[in-house]
Amino acid sequence: MAKKNDTLEYSKIDSRPGEPAFKARSSVKAKDIEHRRKINFNIGRYNAVVPVGKTQFYDLETARMMAKNKKWEAIEHLDRSLLQFEEELVKRGGEVIWAQDADEALANILEICKAVNCKTVVKSKSMVTEEIHLNAFLGQNGIDSIETDLGEYIQQLDEEPPYHIVTPAMHKSKEDVARLFANKLGTEPNLNPSQLTQIARYKLREKYVQAEVGVTGANFLIAETGSIALTENEGNGRLSAGFPKIHIAIVGIEKVIPKLEDLALFWPLLSTYGTGQFVTAYNSIISGPRQKNSEPDGPERMIVILLDNGRTKMLADAKTREAMFCIRCGSCLNACPIYKNIGGHAYGTTYSGPIGKVITPWLRGMPDYKHLSNSSSLCGNCTEVCPVKINIHELILNNRHEAVVRGESKLSERLAWKMWKVSSNSRALMNAGNGNLKNKVVGSLFKAWNKHHTPLEFAPKTFNQMWKEQHKN
Repeated sequence: MAKKNDTLEYSKIDSRPGEPAFKARSSVKAKDIEHRRKINFNIGRYNAVVPVGKTQFYDLETARMMAKNKKWEAIEHLDRSLLQFEEELVKRGGEVIWAQDADEALANILEICKAVNCKTVVKSKSMVTEEIHLNAFLGQNGIDSIETDLGEYIQQLDEEPPYHIVTPAMHKSKEDVARLFANKLGTEPNLNPSQLTQIARYKLREKYVQAEVGVTGANFLIAETGSIALTENEGNGRLSAGFPKIHIAIVGIEKVIPKLEDLALFWPLLSTYGTGQFVTAYNSIISGPRQKNSEPDGPERMIVILLDNGRTKMLADAKTREAMFCIRCGSCLNACPIYKNIGGHAYGTTYSGPIGKVITPWLRGMPDYKHLSNSSSLCGNCTEVCPVKINIHELILNNRHEAVVRGESKLSERLAWKMWKVSSNSRALMNAGNGNLKNKVVGSLFKAWNKHHTPLEFAPKTFNQMWKEQHKN
């Protein structure tokens, strides 16, 4: 367990970007045995059900390759795909706002809310709203923004960001949630999960009636029909989109897919790799506001905000562009040995785990987040489990290269690699100073390694020397 003073120090640096803060957070969490027990228990349950979900595919590898090709098609023609989406949505009375960054998106949302004197917003689970810090922004402007997904609601009560892309409260046990509800809502401290869920449902149903605006994300944008596709297990997404008079969907531009029929491939893949299900409980296709002559319910206005916020930087890079294929299933987080030791909050970013290491430096700046690419074992397990076959570990390496090309590497790092290159190209230098001399030199250069690992010890003789000795003749 982390010591009390470690926890206090962790809270002080919780929101800071940069390598020193990341290392401090990681050091605290890596020592927290109880935290590791909880996350590995929950990931263990995930690992038990995903193989069952995979049995629905006759040929899983072909399905994964088809999905990758579909995303490649959409991203390579992103300009046409998004314009087609806008055209089709507008035909049915929807509205589209193009937001270059978070500030533009937030300003547009505030304008919409002020126009109807909005006091309450109900919001379904959406990572892109976490990316732009929507809840905090609305709160600063006197608007109550309520998370309606159970996991997100738990995190909001605890004043924490999501811990995981799919399961926001993965790091909490049922006892943790019961204590949280007791402290925040005044409930009995020993309620079971079913009772806790009923309390959350009761509290949240009141908010749907009060809210003037509902906010959702979207799992997919369908270019062919101008629709957004939502997949969920609680029904809160449908209520957030359909109950208030105004529905705002905030979506990253990379979420587009070409055709409606592509959902038959993507929904099962997302469900299987996200939660181990054949398909999630609620799947919705929303193609605009309520049609007055044919639909009895639904919002009077539907606005889709297409968010860039650094995504076109990835699009412009021929290698990193592949990261835009991501369907946010979270499988790479569950497979990552680093994530399973330090957890989601240690990264200090919206998107954690392997995919977060790839996209965050592009979304939020290479100088402050280049260090994430070094927090990887490069085992390739993230690539192995990705449902759309993104070469995540290669993209992590590409980020390291990009940081060096941009001049973001440290002088000490550049000098160390220069010395390594010179030494590696010289057999005389490789054979020199074996044993204690090499141990002393390398030990003084790689102090960070020695801090967390057994010191490096070189053999008294190199293989080259021993070979020559055995083959003198």
